[in-house]
Amino acid sequence: MSEAASNIEWITASALIVDETGLHARPAVKLTKLAKTFEASVEIRGEAQERWVNAKSPNAVMKLKAAYNTPLQIRASGPDAAAAAEALADLVERNFDG
Repeated sequence: MSEAASNIEWITASALIVDETGLHARPAVKLTKLAKTFEASVEIRGEAQERWVNAKSPNAVMKLKAAYNTPLQIRASGPDAAAAAEALADLVERNFDG
C-alpha cells in the first residue's frame, strides 16, 4: 500500500464468495459495473492477498482469481463510500445475482 493510501479513511466490508467457480468473468463484470456507479474509490482483495486492486477495473478484478469460499475484502473512500462498500458486499453475498 502506498503512503498516500495509508492516509485515506477507508470504509470496509467483506463477503464470502459462494459461486463454486469463484470470481470469474461474469461476476467480475457485475462487480465492476456496480462499483463504477459510485463516486468513491473502491478497492478489493481476497482475504489472503496483500495487494488491493481497483474494483472499477474488470481486468484487475479478474486477475485476483478469488476462489470459491474466499472472503472478499472491500474498502471504499469518498463521499458515498459506505454505500459503495455495502452494495458490493451485498452483491457478493447474493452470488452476483446469478
